[in-house]
Amino acid sequence: MSQVTAITALGLTKYYGDFLAVDHISFDVDQGEIFGFLGPNGAGKSTTIRMLTGISTPTAGTASISGFDIMKQSVEAKSQMGIVPDISNIYTELTAWQNLDFTGKLYGVSKAKREERATDLLKRFDLYDRRNEKVEGFSRGMRRRVCIAMALINDSKVLFLDEPTSGLDVKSVREIRKLIRELNEEGLTTFLTTHNIEEASQMCDRVAIINRGKIAAIDTPEKMKRVMKSSQSIEVSFRETRPEVIKELATLKSVNSIQKRGDKLHLMTENPSKALRELGKYIEDHNLEPITINTLGPSLEDAFLQLTGSKMAKEIIRKRGRG
Repeated sequence: MSQVTAITALGLTKYYGDFLAVDHISFDVDQGEIFGFLGPNGAGKSTTIRMLTGISTPTAGTASISGFDIMKQSVEAKSQMGIVPDISNIYTELTAWQNLDFTGKLYGVSKAKREERATDLLKRFDLYDRRNEKVEGFSRGMRRRVCIAMALINDSKVLFLDEPTSGLDVKSVREIRKLIRELNEEGLTTFLTTHNIEEASQMCDRVAIINRGKIAAIDTPEKMKRVMKSSQSIEVSFRETRPEVIKELATLKSVNSIQKRGDKLHLMTENPSKALRELGKYIEDHNLEPITINTLGPSLEDAFLQLTGSKMAKEIIRKRGRG
């Protein structure tokens, strides 16, 4: 018997009036996979999730969860999934225990099973000792853990996470990512939307990039990086960077463009060795003091930039007459 995929989208389409938000997209998510869904704002990410989870009716196409059609078999499909929205659905006036218990009731989970699952989840998420405290006193990281626990109270097989680490401190981000990995190791399928390119690169087995309602690419993060040979770069930082340095470096013959990322400059090039020679001469001629110089292969961020045309850095200076 062939394995049923966890999530299937086939020709999924959504119009809002005359506006085409999602344009006939198709993809499968394997059972036990962490699948990343990336795209710039307005690309169709949220609309896709709303259709996959049965919140919004597709204009055309179908979606299924563990083989159950989300529209025709909505009860069965929804029983397979847990949803953690980007905006917290937690009830702050209730305790952590009450939030899980209430969510379990909504899913139709029996009292005995609710208590068993709530106990297990709160212990696992390091919240059991504070189970009887109102959530309004919890940190953002703790609230996010409660939200994930609520989504798993029905023993869901597929977890939808919308920007799970957005706005969290570094410690909480690490805790949430660790938790997601552990759940995945136990077989939980995770559909993850994120604006954090590095998070997707670290967490996901495969990534889909959506832009203007269409799937631009689906592949593993590493394969996406490897196919982008033209997006190699040299990363350089100087002890002091005069404003004109960025514009002057953009005129180097082997440099396609420059991206400013924090205190570092990324010189995009198809020929790193030649670009290094030109950069070295420029540094010597202008008496600059570099702090770091590194050659870098293409990143998932570079793939995202090329496939969506978005500007992830605040400042991208291109040579005149190019791209």
